[in-house]
Amino acid sequence: MTDQQQEKAVETVPEPRETVEIPAVEPPAPAESPAAVPAPPLLPPTALHEPEQAQEPDPLPVPVKKDRRVLRAVLRWSAAVVVFAVVGAGTAYGITDMKRTDVPGLGTASDGRWDYPTLTRPPLPKGSPGPLAEANRSGSHFADLRALVLPAPKGATGDKALDGSDGWLATKVFLAEFSAADDRTLLAQKLTDDGLRHIAARGWTTPDGTHTRIYLLQFDTGTAADGLVSGNLAGYASPTYPVNGADSYAPDDDFPDAAKVTSVSSVPYAEVKPYGAEQVRLAFVTAGDTVAMIVQSRKGEANPVPFQQTVTLQSQLLG
Repeated sequence: MTDQQQEKAVETVPEPRETVEIPAVEPPAPAESPAAVPAPPLLPPTALHEPEQAQEPDPLPVPVKKDRRVLRAVLRWSAAVVVFAVVGAGTAYGITDMKRTDVPGLGTASDGRWDYPTLTRPPLPKGSPGPLAEANRSGSHFADLRALVLPAPKGATGDKALDGSDGWLATKVFLAEFSAADDRTLLAQKLTDDGLRHIAARGWTTPDGTHTRIYLLQFDTGTAADGLVSGNLAGYASPTYPVNGADSYAPDDDFPDAAKVTSVSSVPYAEVKPYGAEQVRLAFVTAGDTVAMIVQSRKGEANPVPFQQTVTLQSQLLG
């Protein structure tokens, strides 16, 4: 081969192109059922609103052909979409699986709930079982009943009429909660027949005008307490004895099951329209030998959220 032919052959040999490896994007693992997968850790508050941007790879030092750049961009954005979908699904599951107060920014009273102090059950006498213990067949509360009444929330004004004498309320003060004289007479006799031991109570009014009254009635046995509620106080569609300010009631079907306490019976009612000057909400709670009657009233309409909150907390103290 001549020198001219060799030079021509060298010119026609293409220079080798630098190979660029595009990282493979692994598809996300299939989501398991919520029951089998624990709730993902809660993201910081900013992560609930602004998804984290996918980090782009460092630019390559050697330019590549236009078709490879397009392919790389498509793969990169596809990976970002997958990441956003996984993070979004994890965040949603975490919120729905936790209590509202566990979510940053949502543990406030913006929905109407009240700010109650930290609740602690009073200590039991040494060797005494709880009211719902299997060994406690009578369902007796061995703790001081006066210490089991729910305290008033912060900012509330106490109702001195329910303070009683040394913390014990006279039966006639409790009976004055009911509107009809005949009902008061019948109920007074029923309480005597069932062996009412004593009544502890507390009342308060919050800044929004809601007036709350809580009465704890303790009997000798859980059987007597159950019989008073199921056979007398709590009717199927409405309470047997209306309280002051409301004559027409309906079962409070909006009371969430999640707000009810296991092994503690609660029967909530709400006054139906027309309310008149104010709306009344009423609930009977039974735990062992004790019956709690909770009444809330407010001009216009009584907010259901603090009512549910109050019933639930009082149920927890009694249980």
